[in-house]
Amino acid sequence: MSAISNVEFKRPIWHTVLTLTLGFWLSASLFLDWIIMPSMYLSGMMNLDNFASAGYSIFWSFNRIELLSAGIVLTSILVLSKTQLRWYGGVAALAITLLSISFAFTYFLTPEMCATGIHLNLFESTSAVPANMNLLHGLYWSFELFKLTAIGLIFGWCWRQKA
Repeated sequence: MSAISNVEFKRPIWHTVLTLTLGFWLSASLFLDWIIMPSMYLSGMMNLDNFASAGYSIFWSFNRIELLSAGIVLTSILVLSKTQLRWYGGVAALAITLLSISFAFTYFLTPEMCATGIHLNLFESTSAVPANMNLLHGLYWSFELFKLTAIGLIFGWCWRQKA
């Protein structure tokens, strides 16, 4: 008795796009936060005059990828909320918050940190970190922690969903 069954477990394409985008975004953020930036710091690059411009060029590229990822995540969640009944508004609120954080990183924090870190006076030798930079780093890390938590929550919630 061989019966051929055509029943398959299929997830909507937007669910796959959402899962892959969240996985990429989470891994890229962790790679930048735990490998690239500490290695630049430990290599002594922060003491060089061109550290601010090098950091800006790295974050400029990454922030654009982050904006694209946030847009894809929000779009996927909004599409899935219209096609499935098990998608809740709290996840959409987290996605909107992630997009807001990405905008803040791209258009406020990164340019402000670069402007604070640039050494413009050639005749003055300063190795001290400006007080404003410590405030911006604290703001960055608090946003980053919230961003990673929100991505993890959405990713875990998305992983548990059935099609």
